[in-house]
Amino acid sequence: MNTQANWAEKAWRQVVEKIEKTSIDIGASFPNGSVNGRYNRSPAHDWVAGFWPGLLWLVYQETQNERLKDLAVQCEQQISRTLWEFDALHHDVGFMFGLSSINQYKLLQDEEAKRHGLMAASLLAGRFNPAGGFIRAWPNWGGEDHSGWAIIDCMMNLPLLYWASKEIDDPRYRLIAEIHADTVLREFLRADGSVHHIVSFDPETGERRGALAGQGYAADSAWARGAAWALYGFALSHTYTGKEKYLVAAKQVARFFLDHLPADSVPYWDFRLPADAEEMPRDSSAAAIAASGLLDLASAVSEEEGSAYRQAAELILRSLHENYGAWDEDEQGLLLHATGYFAADIAVDAPLIYGDYYFAEALLKLKNNGLRPW
Repeated sequence: MNTQANWAEKAWRQVVEKIEKTSIDIGASFPNGSVNGRYNRSPAHDWVAGFWPGLLWLVYQETQNERLKDLAVQCEQQISRTLWEFDALHHDVGFMFGLSSINQYKLLQDEEAKRHGLMAASLLAGRFNPAGGFIRAWPNWGGEDHSGWAIIDCMMNLPLLYWASKEIDDPRYRLIAEIHADTVLREFLRADGSVHHIVSFDPETGERRGALAGQGYAADSAWARGAAWALYGFALSHTYTGKEKYLVAAKQVARFFLDHLPADSVPYWDFRLPADAEEMPRDSSAAAIAASGLLDLASAVSEEEGSAYRQAAELILRSLHENYGAWDEDEQGLLLHATGYFAADIAVDAPLIYGDYYFAEALLKLKNNGLRPW
């Protein structure tokens, strides 16, 4: 136990030191993927916008660094303006507002930030397609018709709806979240615990049209970050609803994820890459997301079963820290060797802000004996 505490404490200090340093340059902007050691920036409506203020809030909660708090508040102000711009928003408002507005409300009792979170929850609920029982992912970007598309990432946006239902004592948001989660159980989750990235439905009838490769290698492959989203997302749905079926699903995905890890516990970007694939980069972000989900899963089961999940999470986090951490480099990211979108050659073998966020979040859970940061 002391060894774990010493390692986790050291790693957390390194995270804090790096965030305090890089925040001077990053400021109140929205980093995405790192290129040549510096994070590029995204607009406030991008799905990644919440992760930097989320990181700032994690560190602020532990250090009370007022400068980081002020930057997080400035980020929230920019993100909240996208509610009025509206057209560019999407189902990832859960990532955006959950990590910015809701955390600001929880930590500062900021009623305006609370209202922003509730408005975002209403927007997310408005993306629900009752014919198919799913939350539509994206607007029609890139000339494609996305009206019937749902993606596995949305499992991580459902907490925004669960929170809103509890906050205003109205079950509507929770019911939408549960219907979507049930659709994912039925249409995304395979018998072996792997998941599809995208499933397309007829937007008028709700009939399933088929699965798409999305960011995975192929429609029938197993995108590693998709598995991590599913593992953590189902664990969160169990936390908020107490329903056993979501816990069973989280355990099923966890078993698939852990059984297919290479020796250093950090997955290749897809678990079903062909043996003759020319490039097989890792995805440290998938490892970090899964580790945080495993720690939530550990808290939901018996002590004996939970111990195995905690040990697996610690093994992943320690490997990330020792083998993928950018602690002594001129690099703004925390974790090297993530894969954003392989087929489009976007942020391949590079740090990603969401990998950094979930690494820090999981590290705090481990350091603080399983206590959630929020």
